[in-house]
Amino acid sequence: MGGISEFLYNILSWINSWVGSWGWAMVVFTIMVRLVLTPLDFKSRVSMRKTQKLAPQQQALQKKYANDKEKLNQKMSELYKKEHVNPLSSCLPMLLTWPILIAVFGAMRLAANKQLLEQVGQILAGQQPSMEPWLWIKNLWMPDNFFSSALPDFNTLRSISTDEWVKWFNSAEIQNNMPALLKSLNLTEASFQGSDLQKTVEAIVEAMKTLPFYAEGVATIPGYTVPLVNWSVPQMYNGFLLLPILSAVSQIVMTKIMGGNQPAAEGQPNTGKFMQWFFPIFSLWICLGYSAAFALYWVSGNLVSMGQTYAINKYLDAKEQKAAPVAGEGSVK
Repeated sequence: MGGISEFLYNILSWINSWVGSWGWAMVVFTIMVRLVLTPLDFKSRVSMRKTQKLAPQQQALQKKYANDKEKLNQKMSELYKKEHVNPLSSCLPMLLTWPILIAVFGAMRLAANKQLLEQVGQILAGQQPSMEPWLWIKNLWMPDNFFSSALPDFNTLRSISTDEWVKWFNSAEIQNNMPALLKSLNLTEASFQGSDLQKTVEAIVEAMKTLPFYAEGVATIPGYTVPLVNWSVPQMYNGFLLLPILSAVSQIVMTKIMGGNQPAAEGQPNTGKFMQWFFPIFSLWICLGYSAAFALYWVSGNLVSMGQTYAINKYLDAKEQKAAPVAGEGSVK
């Protein structure tokens, strides 16, 4: 997945060079990814509809053979074969999207880590870091909430892999112009290996805290701005919790649009209610802790998916209405 994530990151970087904003680049990138996945989404929706149309017949069989599981399974298989429906066919296209989505998440993480490490180098050199604002967010690479500083902190930096720290430490920007503060830590490439990584990251963060403007920026209380020396961007909290909330709300709406609230067939567990609340809570939790860039991708993806699902449903509804007089009511093709 590493190679694919690197390739997607290069695409994301190209979009950024074109639009001039990492935030809007994320939105454009999300739309591109969703368009690529549209054929799989379409196949999944078609298969899901075919399966849903069999619900009355499934319930009838479950009631008739409630005490004979073997006979029930046999009759169910005959029903699926007769109607040319594979109950797993709606899941297969979605499963195929997972490798792509994992690679996309890897590209997002790679972008965030590269930008955060660049900011760390600038801070250690006593420079104003190249913040990446987007609308209400001060730094796109930090979480969008009241509890996160816009500046890189230990909780965020410790998730960066050893390889990326080593690349940063060995980069020409650091080796040729190593900040005195970083040099004073006497770090080597081995300092970023194994169990030493967390101690090294902690030492770097503590070194940054010795800079007055960094300490003031981290310590600011929400709603109270502390002027920062030679900084044009006042540092308080990084955001207003809007993207995590939007991720949960959009997930609820998307679940309803995709039919996640439909009643289960008799004798089958009703997972609709569980899925309706599990994914929004999961979205809220994951977007609270990850970078605002990742949360922006998540929200944008949900919005685009909702639009796609609505359009696909409208198309299939129109197609079924047009075919109804020929195919006959209740038939499955």
